[in-house]
Amino acid sequence: MKKIVLFLLITPFIGSAQFNNVLNNIKEKATTIVPTSNNNPIDISDGLKEALNNGIAKEVSKLTAEDGFLKNEAVKILMPEELQKVESALRKFGMGNIADQGIVVMNRAAEDAVKEATPIFVTAVKNMNISDAKSILLGSENAATTYLQSSTNKELYAKFSPVVQQSISKVKADVIWNSIITKYNQLPFVTKVNPDITDYITNKTMDGVFKMIAVEEKNIRTNLKSRTSPLLQSVFGLQDKK
Repeated sequence: MKKIVLFLLITPFIGSAQFNNVLNNIKEKATTIVPTSNNNPIDISDGLKEALNNGIAKEVSKLTAEDGFLKNEAVKILMPEELQKVESALRKFGMGNIADQGIVVMNRAAEDAVKEATPIFVTAVKNMNISDAKSILLGSENAATTYLQSSTNKELYAKFSPVVQQSISKVKADVIWNSIITKYNQLPFVTKVNPDITDYITNKTMDGVFKMIAVEEKNIRTNLKSRTSPLLQSVFGLQDKK
């Protein structure tokens, strides 16, 4: 009671922004810290973050290997929808190998970018403010991953796009794609194209990363053996009781 009175006494002396931050912290802790059967409180948000970090460590790391994107049908990057006519035309004129090469280098750029940018995703999880951890815990099998994606997408894109651009240059995807577009634009009776391949690869790479994080989240939610720490066991044990 004394703490509450003291809090009310000091609030006139702090700025509105600080006051809102304090309130938000109180609200978050109130919704995420719960007692367990042995009376030891656990923080649900910490458990969700650990699950997401496991997804990065176990599943996203697979994407960094050669063919990590290219030979994983769940995340393989294909021609952009608006460029499928390019692919079709190239194959029609006997240049299918060029189209295939374009697909390969897009996926190589994604594999290289994830290798360089994994710390960006780790930081995003660490800094994530899970506003309603209980509802996320009791939500769908990829609820935490979806929350991470929706709450960090713009910031992640801004940080990730330059890494993708560097990777595109590193694997010479830009050279190959310029060749593809040039050859296509030289074909008779076609509408010339000039796609933003960096934006496309960035979005598709991020989609692939979140898909793989979701794989591990689902695994932890459904497979008791995947809960490899006391925190995961305690937090997701609450989910099992819903």
